[in-house]
Amino acid sequence: MASSAAPEFQKIEIQRDDTTFNAYVVGKEDAPGIVVLQEWWGVDYEIKNHAANIAKMDSGYKTLIPDLYRGKVGLDAAEAQHLMDDLDWQGAIKDITASVKWLKENGSEKVGVTGFCMGGALSIASAVLVPGVDSVVAFYGVPSPQLADPSSAKAPVQAHFGELDNFVGFSDVTAAKSLEEKLKASGVPYEVHIYPGNGHAFMNSSHEAVSRKKELGLAEHDQASVDLAWSRFRSWMKKYLWN
Repeated sequence: MASSAAPEFQKIEIQRDDTTFNAYVVGKEDAPGIVVLQEWWGVDYEIKNHAANIAKMDSGYKTLIPDLYRGKVGLDAAEAQHLMDDLDWQGAIKDITASVKWLKENGSEKVGVTGFCMGGALSIASAVLVPGVDSVVAFYGVPSPQLADPSSAKAPVQAHFGELDNFVGFSDVTAAKSLEEKLKASGVPYEVHIYPGNGHAFMNSSHEAVSRKKELGLAEHDQASVDLAWSRFRSWMKKYLWN
């Protein structure tokens, strides 16, 4: 499905190691940068909606979506699961590292990382593994211990989870509370927020995404929680990227 935000994006190529990957950039030149990481679906309409909305927040950001799946997009949950299972997670960290570097070399003095679902887990991993990250906001995802240990986080982390999320060990309440303990041990500034009555992917608000959540049997859409989470996101990124 096409995103209404799609025409605003500039498609670029970023070099890392001996390969290149596509990324999509939108927003204000010479503003703080935010790398926006996809859900398991890939770079679809909803992640572009998020990046376009973030770019317009406060005084403006330059947002960048790296295409971690190299052009592939999951059209149903089984396909998305397959794509995520096949992801080279260490390679994804290299993509994120190159994306942060690109933003810093192209006018963004400070750079944050945010992501949703799979991208949420990679955001937290970025706080541990990616040099130059100034702030992280993660939505409903925690990295595997093999990828990254949040108790070694080096950048401030804010994380958001739905109380009814049933992705056990990845984004359920137990995973959220375990993350909180590890972030406490890291010594970095952190916040972990759990939203009552909300399930996985609760931030997805477009008509198409709400329909998709319904098809997957996820919790009812709760716009008040979405607005609260975005408010917290804005405060966190403003604190660490503008000051």
